[in-house]
Amino acid sequence: MKIISWNVNGLRSVYKKGFLEWLYKEDADIYCFQEIKAHESQLSFELTLPRGYKAIFNSAEKKGYSGVAVYSKKVPLRVNNKLGLDYFDKQGRILELEFEDFILINLYMPHGGRMKDKLVYKLASYKALLNKLANMYTKQIIISGDFNIAHKEVDLARPKQNQNNIMFTSEERAQIDQLVRAGFIDSFRLLHKGGGHYSWWPYGLNARGINLGWRIDYIFLTKNIAQNLKRAFILSEIVGSDHCPVGIELD
Repeated sequence: MKIISWNVNGLRSVYKKGFLEWLYKEDADIYCFQEIKAHESQLSFELTLPRGYKAIFNSAEKKGYSGVAVYSKKVPLRVNNKLGLDYFDKQGRILELEFEDFILINLYMPHGGRMKDKLVYKLASYKALLNKLANMYTKQIIISGDFNIAHKEVDLARPKQNQNNIMFTSEERAQIDQLVRAGFIDSFRLLHKGGGHYSWWPYGLNARGINLGWRIDYIFLTKNIAQNLKRAFILSEIVGSDHCPVGIELD
C-alpha cells in the first residue's frame, strides 16, 4: 500500500500545473492533501470525482483558506471531520478515515504566525490532538500531513538561526516529542537518519534551488504498522507548491 501526503497550497492552483497527470502516474492507494483552499463546489469535475478514487473533502468555512482532502481507492467505513476544538474545526483541518485494518488521520496543523500571535492556538490544537490519540491507543493509526514544526536540528537547513522562530521553538518541538512518547514513529526517520531532506522551502531567495528548507510534513505510524514499513520517501522534485509530497509504502 502506498500513501502520499502533500500540502498543495491550493488544489485549484496545482490542478493547472499537471496535478492529475502526476497523481495517476504515482498511482498511490491513498492521497492526503492539505491547504486545498477551496470548497468542493468550487472544484472541477476531475478533482471531485478523480478516476478510480473516492474523494473526501473537509473545507474551511472561510473560502480560499485551509482545508484538507483525501483521495482513496478504497471507500472508508467511517469519516470524521472534527477534532473537537471549535476554531480548528471551522478551518477544516482534519479528516479521520476508518478502514478495516487501520485508521488514517490527515492533518493540517496551524502555523502559529510569524510573530507567534497564534502560537497559543497552535499549542491548544496539539493538546486536543494528543488527547484524542490517547483514547485511541489500541488502534492501528497512520497520521499524515503538514505539522508546521521541524522536530530536530537535522530537520531544517539553519537550526541555529531559527531556534526562536515559529515552527522551531522549544514549545512546538515538544509537541512532536509528546507524539513520539505516545508511541508514534516518524516513518521517514525510521529509514533515513541524515540531513538535507526537506519538504517545505520559503518562497524567494532561491531557497528551494539551494535546498534551504525545512522538514515539516510527516507520516507517523503506530508501532504495529511501522513493522510493515517498506519505504519512506520525499518527492522533492515535484513542484507546484512551496511544499513537496512525502510518502510511504507498506507491505
